[in-house]
Amino acid sequence: MATEVKTEKEISVEEKLKALYELQKVYSKIDEIRNLRDELPLEVQDLEDEIIGLNTRLENYKNEIEELETAIKAKKLEIEQARTKIEKYKEQQENVRNNREYDNLSKEIEYQTLEIELCEKRIREYTAALESKKAEQKSTMETLAERRLDLEQKKGELNEIISETKQEEERLREQIKQIEQRMEPRLLTAFKRIRKNSRNGLSVVPVQRDACGGCFNKIPAQRQLDIRSRKKIIVCEYCGRILVDPELAEIVPPTSEG
Repeated sequence: MATEVKTEKEISVEEKLKALYELQKVYSKIDEIRNLRDELPLEVQDLEDEIIGLNTRLENYKNEIEELETAIKAKKLEIEQARTKIEKYKEQQENVRNNREYDNLSKEIEYQTLEIELCEKRIREYTAALESKKAEQKSTMETLAERRLDLEQKKGELNEIISETKQEEERLREQIKQIEQRMEPRLLTAFKRIRKNSRNGLSVVPVQRDACGGCFNKIPAQRQLDIRSRKKIIVCEYCGRILVDPELAEIVPPTSEG
Protein backbone atom coordinates (compact mmCIF):
# COMPACT_ATOMS: atom_id res chain seq x y z
CA MET A 1 0.00 0.00 0.00
CA ALA A 2 1.41 3.29 -1.05
CA THR A 3 2.03 5.68 1.77
CA GLU A 4 0.89 9.21 1.04
CA VAL A 5 3.48 11.69 2.22
CA LYS A 6 1.82 14.99 3.21
CA THR A 7 4.03 17.81 2.07
CA GLU A 8 3.44 21.50 2.57
CA LYS A 9 -0.27 22.24 2.23
CA GLU A 10 -1.23 23.97 -0.97
CA ILE A 11 -2.64 27.38 -0.07
CA SER A 12 -5.41 28.81 -2.20
CA VAL A 13 -5.35 32.38 -3.55
CA GLU A 14 -8.27 33.24 -1.28
CA GLU A 15 -6.32 32.07 1.77
CA LYS A 16 -3.31 34.06 0.61
CA LEU A 17 -5.45 37.18 0.29
CA LYS A 18 -6.92 36.64 3.75
CA ALA A 19 -3.45 36.21 5.22
CA LEU A 20 -2.23 39.33 3.42
CA TYR A 21 -5.12 41.43 4.67
CA GLU A 22 -4.80 40.04 8.20
CA LEU A 23 -1.08 40.86 8.13
CA GLN A 24 -1.90 44.38 6.94
CA LYS A 25 -4.34 44.89 9.83
CA VAL A 26 -1.74 43.89 12.41
CA TYR A 27 0.91 46.13 10.85
CA SER A 28 -1.60 49.01 10.82
CA LYS A 29 -2.19 48.53 14.57
CA ILE A 30 1.57 48.74 15.13
CA ASP A 31 1.67 51.91 13.01
CA GLU A 32 -1.07 53.44 15.19
CA ILE A 33 0.92 52.61 18.34
CA ARG A 34 4.04 54.18 16.90
CA ASN A 35 2.17 57.28 15.79
CA LEU A 36 0.78 57.67 19.30
CA ARG A 37 4.25 57.30 20.78
CA ASP A 38 5.56 59.86 18.30
CA GLU A 39 2.81 62.41 19.03
CA LEU A 40 3.19 62.48 22.81
CA PRO A 41 6.92 63.32 22.78
CA LEU A 42 6.08 66.18 20.40
CA GLU A 43 3.46 67.45 22.86
CA VAL A 44 6.04 67.20 25.65
CA GLN A 45 8.57 69.07 23.50
CA ASP A 46 6.02 71.78 22.72
CA LEU A 47 5.31 72.26 26.43
CA GLU A 48 9.03 72.37 27.24
CA ASP A 49 9.55 74.98 24.52
CA GLU A 50 6.59 77.01 25.82
CA ILE A 51 7.99 76.89 29.36
CA ILE A 52 11.36 78.15 28.10
CA GLY A 53 9.53 80.98 26.31
CA LEU A 54 7.54 81.86 29.45
CA ASN A 55 10.72 81.90 31.57
CA THR A 56 12.34 84.22 29.03
CA ARG A 57 9.27 86.46 29.13
CA LEU A 58 9.40 86.55 32.95
CA GLU A 59 13.07 87.50 32.83
CA ASN A 60 12.21 90.34 30.43
CA TYR A 61 9.39 91.50 32.73
CA LYS A 62 11.79 91.46 35.67
CA ASN A 63 14.29 93.64 33.80
CA GLU A 64 11.58 96.03 32.57
CA ILE A 65 10.12 96.36 36.08
CA GLU A 66 13.56 97.10 37.53
CA GLU A 67 14.15 99.73 34.82
CA LEU A 68 10.78 101.39 35.54
CA GLU A 69 11.40 101.38 39.29
CA THR A 70 14.85 102.91 38.72
CA ALA A 71 13.33 105.53 36.40
CA ILE A 72 10.69 106.44 39.03
CA LYS A 73 13.37 106.81 41.71
CA ALA A 74 15.42 109.00 39.36
CA LYS A 75 12.43 111.29 38.68
CA LYS A 76 11.67 111.55 42.39
CA LEU A 77 15.29 112.54 42.99
CA GLU A 78 15.01 115.16 40.23
CA ILE A 79 11.90 116.56 41.97
CA GLU A 80 13.76 116.82 45.27
CA GLN A 81 16.66 118.56 43.55
CA ALA A 82 14.28 120.98 41.79
CA ARG A 83 12.53 121.79 45.09
CA THR A 84 15.86 122.44 46.74
CA LYS A 85 16.77 124.85 43.93
CA ILE A 86 13.41 126.62 44.22
CA GLU A 87 13.98 127.14 47.98
CA LYS A 88 17.44 128.50 47.25
CA TYR A 89 16.18 130.85 44.52
CA LYS A 90 13.40 132.15 46.80
CA GLU A 91 15.97 132.93 49.53
CA GLN A 92 18.12 134.73 46.97
CA GLN A 93 15.13 136.80 45.85
CA GLU A 94 14.98 138.34 49.33
CA ASN A 95 18.48 139.76 48.90
CA VAL A 96 18.44 140.96 45.26
CA ARG A 97 19.76 144.38 44.40
CA ASN A 98 17.58 145.08 41.38
CA ASN A 99 14.55 143.92 39.41
CA ARG A 100 16.68 142.21 36.77
CA GLU A 101 18.14 139.78 39.31
CA TYR A 102 14.66 139.20 40.76
CA ASP A 103 13.19 138.43 37.33
CA ASN A 104 16.04 136.03 36.51
CA LEU A 105 15.45 134.16 39.76
CA SER A 106 11.70 134.08 39.05
CA LYS A 107 12.37 132.49 35.69
CA GLU A 108 14.58 129.87 37.35
CA ILE A 109 11.83 129.14 39.88
CA GLU A 110 9.27 128.83 37.05
CA TYR A 111 11.60 126.54 35.10
CA GLN A 112 12.18 124.25 38.12
CA THR A 113 8.42 124.20 38.78
CA LEU A 114 7.81 123.03 35.20
CA GLU A 115 10.54 120.41 35.67
CA ILE A 116 8.71 119.13 38.76
CA GLU A 117 5.44 118.94 36.83
CA LEU A 118 7.14 117.09 33.98
CA CYS A 119 8.78 114.65 36.40
CA GLU A 120 5.44 114.02 38.13
CA LYS A 121 3.86 113.34 34.73
CA ARG A 122 6.65 110.89 33.89
CA ILE A 123 6.24 109.21 37.30
CA ARG A 124 2.51 108.69 36.63
CA GLU A 125 3.33 107.20 33.20
CA TYR A 126 6.06 104.95 34.62
CA THR A 127 3.80 103.87 37.52
CA ALA A 128 1.00 102.92 35.12
CA ALA A 129 3.47 100.97 32.97
CA LEU A 130 4.90 99.35 36.10
CA GLU A 131 1.47 98.17 37.28
CA SER A 132 0.73 96.82 33.79
CA LYS A 133 4.04 94.92 33.68
CA LYS A 134 3.44 93.50 37.16
CA ALA A 135 -0.03 92.30 36.10
CA GLU A 136 1.44 90.68 32.97
CA GLN A 137 4.20 89.16 35.09
CA LYS A 138 1.63 87.67 37.50
CA SER A 139 -0.46 86.28 34.63
CA THR A 140 2.65 84.75 33.02
CA MET A 141 3.69 83.17 36.31
CA GLU A 142 0.24 81.58 36.63
CA THR A 143 0.44 80.29 33.04
CA LEU A 144 3.93 78.94 33.73
CA ALA A 145 2.69 77.07 36.80
CA GLU A 146 -0.14 75.53 34.71
CA ARG A 147 2.23 74.51 31.92
CA ARG A 148 4.60 72.88 34.40
CA LEU A 149 1.69 70.81 35.73
CA ASP A 150 0.68 69.94 32.14
CA LEU A 151 4.26 68.90 31.39
CA GLU A 152 4.42 66.66 34.45
CA GLN A 153 1.10 65.07 33.47
CA LYS A 154 2.16 64.55 29.83
CA LYS A 155 5.44 62.97 30.88
CA GLY A 156 3.51 60.61 33.14
CA GLU A 157 1.15 59.73 30.28
CA LEU A 158 4.09 59.22 27.95
CA ASN A 159 5.86 56.83 30.31
CA GLU A 160 2.62 54.91 30.91
CA ILE A 161 1.81 54.65 27.20
CA ILE A 162 5.37 53.60 26.33
CA SER A 163 5.11 50.80 28.89
CA GLU A 164 1.63 49.69 27.74
CA THR A 165 2.26 49.93 24.01
CA LYS A 166 5.56 48.11 24.28
CA GLN A 167 3.72 45.05 25.57
CA GLU A 168 0.98 45.46 22.95
CA GLU A 169 3.53 45.80 20.16
CA GLU A 170 5.35 42.65 21.31
CA ARG A 171 2.03 40.76 21.19
CA LEU A 172 1.31 42.07 17.68
CA ARG A 173 4.84 41.16 16.55
CA GLU A 174 4.16 37.60 17.64
CA GLN A 175 0.96 37.61 15.56
CA ILE A 176 2.94 38.81 12.56
CA LYS A 177 5.38 35.91 12.92
CA GLN A 178 2.53 33.41 12.98
CA ILE A 179 0.89 34.92 9.88
CA GLU A 180 4.16 35.17 7.97
CA GLN A 181 4.85 31.48 8.56
CA ARG A 182 1.77 30.70 6.43
CA MET A 183 2.89 32.90 3.53
CA GLU A 184 5.13 32.30 0.54
CA PRO A 185 8.47 34.13 0.86
CA ARG A 186 8.02 35.79 -2.53
CA LEU A 187 4.56 37.11 -1.59
CA LEU A 188 5.81 38.31 1.78
CA THR A 189 8.70 40.14 0.10
CA ALA A 190 6.27 41.84 -2.29
CA PHE A 191 4.03 42.84 0.64
CA LYS A 192 6.94 44.43 2.52
CA ARG A 193 8.22 46.21 -0.59
CA ILE A 194 4.81 47.77 -1.25
CA ARG A 195 4.49 48.73 2.41
CA LYS A 196 7.91 50.39 2.40
CA ASN A 197 7.05 52.46 -0.68
CA SER A 198 3.64 53.50 0.70
CA ARG A 199 3.39 56.73 2.71
CA ASN A 200 0.70 55.35 5.02
CA GLY A 201 2.18 51.84 5.23
CA LEU A 202 -0.78 50.22 3.45
CA SER A 203 0.14 47.30 1.21
CA VAL A 204 -3.29 45.66 1.08
CA VAL A 205 -6.52 47.65 0.76
CA PRO A 206 -10.16 46.78 0.12
CA VAL A 207 -12.18 48.16 -2.76
CA GLN A 208 -14.31 50.99 -1.39
CA ARG A 209 -17.07 52.70 -3.37
CA ASP A 210 -15.73 51.23 -6.61
CA ALA A 211 -12.29 52.69 -5.94
CA CYS A 212 -8.92 51.63 -4.54
CA GLY A 213 -8.88 52.03 -0.75
CA GLY A 214 -5.34 53.35 -0.95
CA CYS A 215 -5.18 55.89 -3.78
CA PHE A 216 -8.97 56.25 -4.36
CA ASN A 217 -8.71 55.86 -8.14
CA LYS A 218 -11.72 54.23 -9.78
CA ILE A 219 -11.55 50.51 -10.55
CA PRO A 220 -13.35 49.16 -13.66
CA ALA A 221 -16.35 46.89 -13.05
CA GLN A 222 -14.73 43.86 -14.72
CA ARG A 223 -11.62 44.24 -12.59
CA GLN A 224 -13.82 44.40 -9.47
CA LEU A 225 -15.41 41.09 -10.51
CA ASP A 226 -11.93 39.57 -10.85
CA ILE A 227 -11.07 40.82 -7.36
CA ARG A 228 -14.27 39.32 -5.91
CA SER A 229 -13.55 35.98 -7.54
CA ARG A 230 -10.35 35.67 -5.47
CA LYS A 231 -8.75 33.56 -8.19
CA LYS A 232 -5.60 35.64 -8.47
CA ILE A 233 -3.82 38.43 -6.65
CA ILE A 234 -4.63 41.76 -8.28
CA VAL A 235 -2.83 45.05 -7.66
CA CYS A 236 -4.04 48.59 -8.26
CA GLU A 237 -2.73 49.81 -11.62
CA TYR A 238 -2.25 53.31 -10.16
CA CYS A 239 -0.57 52.80 -6.76
CA GLY A 240 0.51 49.13 -6.90
CA ARG A 241 -1.30 48.10 -3.69
CA ILE A 242 -2.82 44.63 -3.42
CA LEU A 243 -6.61 44.80 -3.71
CA VAL A 244 -9.19 42.68 -1.84
CA ASP A 245 -12.98 42.78 -2.02
CA PRO A 246 -14.94 44.36 0.87
CA GLU A 247 -16.49 41.04 1.88
CA LEU A 248 -13.09 39.41 2.38
CA ALA A 249 -11.89 42.41 4.39
CA GLU A 250 -14.81 41.95 6.78
CA ILE A 251 -14.45 38.19 7.28
CA VAL A 252 -10.70 37.96 7.92
CA PRO A 253 -10.38 36.07 11.25
CA PRO A 254 -8.53 37.90 14.06
CA THR A 255 -6.20 34.97 14.76
CA SER A 256 -4.22 32.71 12.47
CA GLU A 257 -5.18 29.10 11.88
CA GLY A 258 -2.75 26.32 12.62
